[in-house]
Amino acid sequence: MKVFIKLSAVLVVVLGFNSSIADDVTNSIKERTESPASICLVGDPCAAAPAPSASAEPRSGEQVYTASCGACHASGVSGAPKFGDAADWSNRLSSKGLETLYSNAINGINAMPAKGLCMDCSDEEIHGAIDYMLENSK
Repeated sequence: MKVFIKLSAVLVVVLGFNSSIADDVTNSIKERTESPASICLVGDPCAAAPAPSASAEPRSGEQVYTASCGACHASGVSGAPKFGDAADWSNRLSSKGLETLYSNAINGINAMPAKGLCMDCSDEEIHGAIDYMLENSK
């Protein structure tokens, strides 16, 4: 009889535990499969926090480089001209010109996405990052 009571207690615990796991899984699946129309994005009226406002002061070329450009340009990922490598930068500058470098950085080229994925960077901030890399790659 004691064995039956122990087994019953274990069964109740296991079934209760499995029930809470099943509920968690069901809720998780429900959240992941909601209609895309029900998802709030930054800037939507339904979003909890307002979109961050742009700062009054533009970021320096060094700040933009550190935050967005350095990940690829520090090591030359996918052929990106390396920061500090005079040959990499002088070849591009002499063959394409500064305006083309600016345009490519803003619009993207080859493996580089537009603005190096710094979508909140202004064109002037991107120019500053290019100027910073050129100045430090002589």
